Amino acid sequence: MAASELYTKFARVWIPDPEEVWKSAELLKDYKPGDKALLLHLEEGKDLEYHLDPKTKELPHLRNPDILVGENDLTALSYLHEPAVLHNLRVRFIDSKLIYTYCGIVLVAINPYEQLPIYGEDIINAYSGQNMGDMDPHIFAVAEEAYKQMARDERNQSIIVSGESGAGKTVSAKYAMRYFATVSGSASEANVEEKVLASNPIMESIGNAKTTRNDNSSRFGKYIEIGFDKRYRIIGANMRTYLLEKSRVVFQAEEERNYHIFYQLCASANIPEFKMLRLGNANNFHYTNQGGSPVIEGVDDAKEMAHTRQACTLLGISESYQMGIFRILAGILHLGNVGFASRDSDSCTIPPKHEPLSIFCDLMGVDYEEMCHWLCHRKLATATETYIKPISKLQATNARDALAKHIYAKLFNWIVDHVNQALHSAVKQHSFIGVLDIYGFETFEINSFEQFCINYANEKLQQQFNMHVFKLEQEEYMKEQIPWTLIDFYDNQPCINLIESKLGILDLLDEECKMPKGSDDTWAQKLYNTHLSKCALFEKPRLSNKAFIIQHFADKVEYQCEGFLEKNKDTVFEEQIKVLKSSKFKMLPELFQDDEKAISPTSATSSGRIPLTRTPAKPTKGRPGQMAKEHKKTVGHQFRNSLHLLMETLNATTPHYVRCIKPNDFKFPFTFDEKRAVQQLRACGVLETIRISAAGFPSRWTYQEFFSRYRVLMKQKDVLSDRKQTCKNVLEKLILDKDKYQFGKTKIFFRAGQVAYLEKLRADKLRAACIRIQKTIRGWLLRKKYLRMRRAAITVQRYVRGYQARCYAKFLRRTRAATIVQKYWRMYVVRRRYKITRAATIVLQSYLRGYLARNRYHKILREHKAVIIQKWVRGWLARTRYKRSMHAIIYLQCCFRRMMAKRELKKLKIEARSVERYKKLHIGMENKIMQLQRKVDEQNKDYKCLMEKLTNLEGIYNSETEKLRSDLERLQLSEEEAKVATGRVLSLQEEIAKLRKDLEQTQSEKKSIEERADKYKQETEQLVSSLKEENTLLKQEKETLNHLIVEQAKEMTETMEKKLVEETKQLELDLNDERLRYQNLLNEFSRLEERYDDLKEEMTLMVNVPKPGHKRTDSTHSSNESEYTFSSEIAETEDIPLRTEEPSEKKVPLDMSLFLKLQKRVTELEQEKQVMQDELDRKEEQMLRSKAKEEERPQVRGAELEYESLKRQELESENKKLKNELNELRKALSEKSAPEVTAPGAPAYRVLMEQLASVSEELDVRKEEVLILRSQLVSQKEAIQPKNTMTDSTILLEDVQKMKDKGEIAQAYIGLKETNRSSAMDFHELNEDGELWLVYEGLKQANRLLESQLQSQKRSHENEAEALRGEIQSLKEENNRQQQLLAQNLQLPPEARIEASLQHEITRLTNENLDLMEQLEKQDKTVRKLKKQLKVFAKKIGELEVGQMENISPGQIIDEPIRPVNIPRKEKDFQGMLEYKKEDEQKLVKNLILELKPRGVAVNLIPGLPAYILFMCVRHADYLNDDQKVRSLLTSTINSIKKVLKKRGDDFETVSFWLSNTCRFLHCLKQYSGEEGFMKHNTSRQNEHCLTNFDLAEYRQVLSDLAIQIYQQLVRVLENILQPMIVSGMLEHETIQGVSGVKPTGLRKRTSSIADEGTYTLDSILRQLNSFHSVMCQHGMDPELIKQVVKQMFYIVGAITLNNLLLRKDMCSWSKGMQIRYNVSQLEEWLRDKNLMNSGAKETLEPLIQAAQLLQVKKKTDDDAEAICSMCNALTTAQIVKVLNLYTPVNEFEERVSVSFIRTIQMRLRDRKDSPQLLMDAKHIFPVTFPFNPSSLALETIQIPASLGLGFIARV
Repeated sequence: MAASELYTKFARVWIPDPEEVWKSAELLKDYKPGDKALLLHLEEGKDLEYHLDPKTKELPHLRNPDILVGENDLTALSYLHEPAVLHNLRVRFIDSKLIYTYCGIVLVAINPYEQLPIYGEDIINAYSGQNMGDMDPHIFAVAEEAYKQMARDERNQSIIVSGESGAGKTVSAKYAMRYFATVSGSASEANVEEKVLASNPIMESIGNAKTTRNDNSSRFGKYIEIGFDKRYRIIGANMRTYLLEKSRVVFQAEEERNYHIFYQLCASANIPEFKMLRLGNANNFHYTNQGGSPVIEGVDDAKEMAHTRQACTLLGISESYQMGIFRILAGILHLGNVGFASRDSDSCTIPPKHEPLSIFCDLMGVDYEEMCHWLCHRKLATATETYIKPISKLQATNARDALAKHIYAKLFNWIVDHVNQALHSAVKQHSFIGVLDIYGFETFEINSFEQFCINYANEKLQQQFNMHVFKLEQEEYMKEQIPWTLIDFYDNQPCINLIESKLGILDLLDEECKMPKGSDDTWAQKLYNTHLSKCALFEKPRLSNKAFIIQHFADKVEYQCEGFLEKNKDTVFEEQIKVLKSSKFKMLPELFQDDEKAISPTSATSSGRIPLTRTPAKPTKGRPGQMAKEHKKTVGHQFRNSLHLLMETLNATTPHYVRCIKPNDFKFPFTFDEKRAVQQLRACGVLETIRISAAGFPSRWTYQEFFSRYRVLMKQKDVLSDRKQTCKNVLEKLILDKDKYQFGKTKIFFRAGQVAYLEKLRADKLRAACIRIQKTIRGWLLRKKYLRMRRAAITVQRYVRGYQARCYAKFLRRTRAATIVQKYWRMYVVRRRYKITRAATIVLQSYLRGYLARNRYHKILREHKAVIIQKWVRGWLARTRYKRSMHAIIYLQCCFRRMMAKRELKKLKIEARSVERYKKLHIGMENKIMQLQRKVDEQNKDYKCLMEKLTNLEGIYNSETEKLRSDLERLQLSEEEAKVATGRVLSLQEEIAKLRKDLEQTQSEKKSIEERADKYKQETEQLVSSLKEENTLLKQEKETLNHLIVEQAKEMTETMEKKLVEETKQLELDLNDERLRYQNLLNEFSRLEERYDDLKEEMTLMVNVPKPGHKRTDSTHSSNESEYTFSSEIAETEDIPLRTEEPSEKKVPLDMSLFLKLQKRVTELEQEKQVMQDELDRKEEQMLRSKAKEEERPQVRGAELEYESLKRQELESENKKLKNELNELRKALSEKSAPEVTAPGAPAYRVLMEQLASVSEELDVRKEEVLILRSQLVSQKEAIQPKNTMTDSTILLEDVQKMKDKGEIAQAYIGLKETNRSSAMDFHELNEDGELWLVYEGLKQANRLLESQLQSQKRSHENEAEALRGEIQSLKEENNRQQQLLAQNLQLPPEARIEASLQHEITRLTNENLDLMEQLEKQDKTVRKLKKQLKVFAKKIGELEVGQMENISPGQIIDEPIRPVNIPRKEKDFQGMLEYKKEDEQKLVKNLILELKPRGVAVNLIPGLPAYILFMCVRHADYLNDDQKVRSLLTSTINSIKKVLKKRGDDFETVSFWLSNTCRFLHCLKQYSGEEGFMKHNTSRQNEHCLTNFDLAEYRQVLSDLAIQIYQQLVRVLENILQPMIVSGMLEHETIQGVSGVKPTGLRKRTSSIADEGTYTLDSILRQLNSFHSVMCQHGMDPELIKQVVKQMFYIVGAITLNNLLLRKDMCSWSKGMQIRYNVSQLEEWLRDKNLMNSGAKETLEPLIQAAQLLQVKKKTDDDAEAICSMCNALTTAQIVKVLNLYTPVNEFEERVSVSFIRTIQMRLRDRKDSPQLLMDAKHIFPVTFPFNPSSLALETIQIPASLGLGFIARV
């Protein structure tokens, strides 16, 4: 379509403006061809009539659509012109805070005058390896492109950085060099980048100065070549300098300064070593006071001088050379103060003894008179004679200044050479990247020779730039088969010819310099005559004859001819140079050595800016004539040669362009001055790049991207399977002018403006579709509204009718209720009247019946009392008669009985006198005695029974007596109380009488009081009512205050809980940080270890170079073991000779924490070993001493008796020893262990009791043997010694006291009966053999024994009671303390109360935790120590028994089999051990580790099989108690695993396999270590397989560290595999097709979001995750470890995705946020499928999820800002602001985020304390833990497959 058709109503255009350069406006009506003016509406609200140029009829520039504003590449704009470029840069710089923008192949960098967090190492890592168009513009992207092309194309690169003073050229160059140093690494030990940076203070001090535009302006250009080796690592650098402004040494303009070094010297004049320089204030020197501004605000020149000297020292410039430099510089200052006095018009003189000249000569070491002479004279040489001619004062002054400039230039060159020497490397350079930091185009009010040279250089650079751009365009068009002749570009060769061709400006200048009377005026006339009419680029000013104008590529520049000749000639008298060369100061002649060399650029002098190149290593010698010839070269000629050399260097490299822009002259941060920016854009060639792009086809689309973007403009019938043909058909319909586009092979090329037209069509189509959708939606909404209103009306009607019906029903109910009420009321009245009548009748009846009943009762009562009186009288009469009769009968009976008794007495007396009676009585007396004896016994027994019964009765009686006594006392008390009560009743009666009297008086007073009380009551009621009201108010206030207190308490509680949670989280974070730091140290250690191994291998290769006739074995073979491989507790000094042989330079830097830990552990083991050794020696001495005593005894007994005595003593000593050990063990467990650990049933208690079971059994056996031997010895003593009953009784008493059960007492009784059977007793002999007495004594002893046991039990109970009392007392004290604290807390305010209580609780819990931890540590130490002691003692007992058995005859061995001590009886089946020979160890390691293929093992065999096999081998070595074998096997295993991982460390399956096996090996060592904590889940069979001889806890730590290293290597492998997939799959690929449209792109194409064959998608990532998960599961990796790996994988995915999102403006859109959220949901679905949702992996994606949500939420109001701040808690403030700044609408319907909204977000987030870092650390590795995971697999069931080749291993 025609361009004029785009100027329709509401179209936006750019119009020129004197203030803002360009101003935006909107058309108020359509433009028609022929219109002379446009009616516009400005943005500030004014209407304007814009008149078109009547000659050109040129319309104003159209404005790009809003969706194209802020593009990364200016060439992506549809309308390419100056206002579009300026506006795009301004929006990016001001609104989005983006300082970098692409303009085709140029990077435009705007100085922000503020430190930005975009240059960290994380940013470098993000840009490393990325395509230049895939990331946002950055200096790192340019550096990466240069580095990549250097490696890919094998071609040297150049980065050309240009711009005005203060635009940031030096900083950009520095960041580029930092990028190269970080990405490539340094091949040498010293970092080259640091050396280059160290040279900055030196180069700035001698090459930078203050100007009107910049306080630290570089007054020279430099080209730094960074050299790389074949592996593209930095090996060195070289610096070339250009355009040094020497004239600044002798002259400075107003408000400017000389070079910084002069002011630094003056500021440091008081330093002692500078006294000899005789310096002072800078205002005292002519060369430093001309500008009138000797001080820079905020800069301390003295401190800068210290930095300069420090930098010189770092670069190897010695102190003597530094002082030499300062002497020369001070001499230059004093030379400037040398004054001349005119003698006449042609001669001058210097005053005698002139102090400045004298100081200059002293510092330079030259003769005063000679220098004074040649400063005022010059030598003229002709063909035949030489003349010495005096010169005028002006000529002498110019010669002095020329000498000063020449000396400074030589010193500058010398310093640059020394810097290059410091940066030089001896390694051969393979390629280089050059960084050129040089001036941009300059134009001032007065432009002289310096500006001419600078602009000439920029013309050459611009020509090279144009040719490069045109070449790239040509290659692109030829690649796409488009005729490139359609492109027209500007060629500035005519301007260059004007300057440098024959009879050009420089040529005429050189010619005029050769003329004897040449001047600036004559040179100007020659220029006018030569070029004014011939060259259109040369013009003459109207009002001047001493100036000329050149039309440069950027602008017209007017040059003043004054001073051109003088600056071009820059004459330096050779006689003055010769005087300096003859100096006694050694350094000064060294500066002028290159005057004798035939090197054109460096050996000449100039007054302007001198080009300097590096000095060659071997200088060539030239002839004297050649030297003179070189001196005749002018500055212009030298500069042209130097520029040609620079262009040759640049043309031999691939250039990359960085244009630095200064946004304002006031150094305000993020302030954009449009006028200054346009000037620089015109001067640096950016607009020329735009013009070249606009001349051709700037907009380029691939067919797929075009189809995806403009699919909405196509109809269904237009869509074909061939995308190319579809696009052609559509374009032919949409754009009728075929010249506006071209079809290439893969792209469509559009002219400028066509994309905007297509975007307009697309927006119109989408707008129409939106209107239709809105119409339908609004109709649907209104229809829904109508239906909703209809339903509401029906509902209202229903409720109204229902209400009316309810009202009528209510009326009916009320009517019926009233009737019922009337009925019941009438019934109530009648019933009440009836009840009253009936009640009266009943009362009358009751009174009458009562009267009759009472009369009848009184009559019956009188009759009853009369009968009772009669009964008592008749009874008394009958009893009286009976008593009289009974008394008479008894008297008669007594008399008769007395008579009968007398008769019987007579008969008995007669019988008693007869003899026969006595005989009869004596018969059977003995039998009667025996019967009596029996009766006595029976009576005794009955007596005892009765006594027992009596005792019981007595006890019962006592209890009953006590009970009765207590009842009696109680009754007595009650009786006394009754008496007291009686007295009290009497007193109360008296008081009642008194009270009655008082009552009468009171009643009289009551009336008066009642009257007053009524009055008072009324008053009181009023007062009470008021008080009640006040009380109500107070209660309300109280409730309010209570509510507030409760709320505050709740808030305080919540606050404290939050604080507690935060502190807990902080502690967890600190723990993770500490763990992470440790694992990072391990990672660094493994890296250093690998480096050490590499260096050792290299050194081995270097040392083992084959020599003729000599061959030797490497004696350091033993040093191949890692420092982790150390020996066990025994025989630790065996490796010392091998370790001492290792050279000191090969030692690996140890981890000090690990080293100190191991050293401490070794010390503890040595101490324990020493204690055990001392104990062993002591016990051996005791054994020897006891044996010696036994040998000294006289042999009274026979051999059998001696043997039995010896055996008894040994058994007794062993018995006592084992008892003591058992008691100590129990005591230690009870005292030092925690109650929950040592309690019966606890794991530790059970383990120790099981271990002591065998010892207890042994004690029982020994006890039985002791009893038997003791009984035998007693019987032998009876045969030898006289019988002594008392001795035996004491022995018996001691023995009985040791007996504890009835069986032992019975056995002792039998033995005692046998031994004492023959002993005679002298008293208490009841029977013949004294058995009763013996039994009595035995029972008495038994009673004493029982009594002693009872006493001991009583004491134990008392002790327990005392302990309980102490515990109760401590609890009481604790309770009192708690009550005191509670009372104190109650006195505090609620906030302080809660805080104090929480603080107290935290302190208490902390103390308890510390106590428990100490107890746990003590218990662990005690258990380990006791285990070791038990093992040692058991071993000693076994050795002693073996030694004893050697002295026993074979028959005795048969009779008494050996009982093994503390060694469990082994079963005959397989014990879960593998036996191998020592020489087969290397074969075992080779077959099982080095040559094992993980794939086969994982698929065909059980998981973790190598780990099980290795542990079973370790078990067998432990079973053999072979510490050397254990140490060797473990060392070989660890080193072999490291070798495998070093060899195949990039294979995921290998690393996963060995991580799984290392963890399984570690778990086996824990599970079978014998420690209680690891044996909870073991079976009894597995507990039998525990290690018995060695504690491998330290090796467990080594294996844990190895597992950490393997895990970190696994993470690196994962990252390397996933990293290429993440950005493409998570960001670029459109998982939901058609959601995100493709925006127009510029020259640097983005990676297509359409999935090609080689493009990674989200499915690729999921497939890779499935592969990782399946491999880890096949290898049997622990589930917890798999979760940690998955968490790390998801963190990598989230971090890399978020980092790329933050660095890619095109990805920050609403549709991309939807794509990201969908992709994240797919990852979460994968986690759910694998049951890994609780692994913490989802939480690592939270920053990415929140960033995607941030792209989709509304971003307008304050409520939106509040929602964003609360939602994005996982993102930092910098990340949130960055996403908002980068947010880019893809369609016109989306809106950009306003600057005010971003500022609102920043204000709300200013109090958030988070990291200022922009990017996430994608290299971060979470600290890994290895939770204990015991195996249920029984070791004895494991079968070794033959495929492993382990046939040399035997099952045990």
